[in-house]
Parts: sequence; C-alpha cells; structure tokens
Amino acid sequence: MSSPYPTPPPCSTRPGNPAPPARATVTVPRLSRTLLGADEFLAVAMTVVRDNENIGWSLAERITVEALAFVATCAENEGVGLAPSPVVDEGWHALILHTELYADLQERLGSLVHHYPQAPEDGGYEEDVIATTLAAMRQAGFEPDKELWRRPMDNLITVKAETWHSPMCGPIKPMPSPQCLSDPKKTPRQG
Repeated sequence: MSSPYPTPPPCSTRPGNPAPPARATVTVPRLSRTLLGADEFLAVAMTVVRDNENIGWSLAERITVEALAFVATCAENEGVGLAPSPVVDEGWHALILHTELYADLQERLGSLVHHYPQAPEDGGYEEDVIATTLAAMRQAGFEPDKELWRRPMDNLITVKAETWHSPMCGPIKPMPSPQCLSDPKKTPRQG
C-alpha cells in the first residue's frame, strides 16, 4: 500500500536547510608489513633477532616493518639521496639476506633498490639526509617509527649495523668515495 503523502526530498535539499558538513578526509597510513606474506615477514624478523642478540621479537618486527617502508620509499624515489638509520639498516640487511624474497619484493615495487656497503665511520650522521628520508617516507604514505631513527647521541637501540649511511653509499649508485666499500679502488678505513 502506498502512502497518500509524497516522499519528501532528502533533508539536505529542503529549502532553508544548510548543506551537510563536508566529510573529513582521513589518511590511512600504508602498512609496509603487507609487502610480505606472513611467513616471509616472520623469516626476516627472525634474521634480525638471530643477528642481534639484544633485540627481542617485538623490536625485530618493528625494525622489519621500518626496513620495508624504507625500501618501498626508495623504490618510489629513485635518485633521491635517502639513507637509513643503523637500526633500519639492520632490517634492510636481514631483508637482503633472503635473496629470493628480496628479488620478488623489488619486482613488485617496480624498482631494484641496491645496497652499497659503507665502512663504519664516526660522524656519518647527516640530520638533513635523515629529515629528507623521513619526509619521503611520509609522502609515500608511511609513518616512520621515530624511535628507530634517533640521532646517534639519543639512540637507545644497539644493532650490529654501525654506520649511518650517506646517500652516496645508500640505496643509490655511489659516487667514488673512500666510505663506500663498493668502490673497488678504495679500501675501508681502519679504526
């Protein structure tokens, strides 16, 4: 049975009613953990734990998540001078050790992110490089884990990786320099 009264228009279109408020846009952060399957993620995080005796499971997962976000950001920002913290670099090292997994990830990301080893050095931290890296990660949709990017004097996490990479030895092809171990004409500094 139909109603004898006409159906009123939606409330927002009645004369004299204000338009509904605009919906706020909510930015959902990208989840780098989803770049790997559960077993793959587990294998990489276990490598972080195995290679760093003072790293527990929860921290190893955070390091792996951050390394994935860093690598994905590098893949999307080819040629930009980005570099990891030593803590994030440790996760990147663990990821690279799983060569087939890393190759598959690079294929999905559409860009091969190379790692060029760098000799440990004092004073390798460059605040502007890290600021650029963190800004690029946010632009790529990731929210960096600030504890894993602390300055050397504020860092509370000890990992096997000791070096703050310079962009010349990070995920971009290095320029010839004494710091990059990939430069065949140079040898690592002792000390």
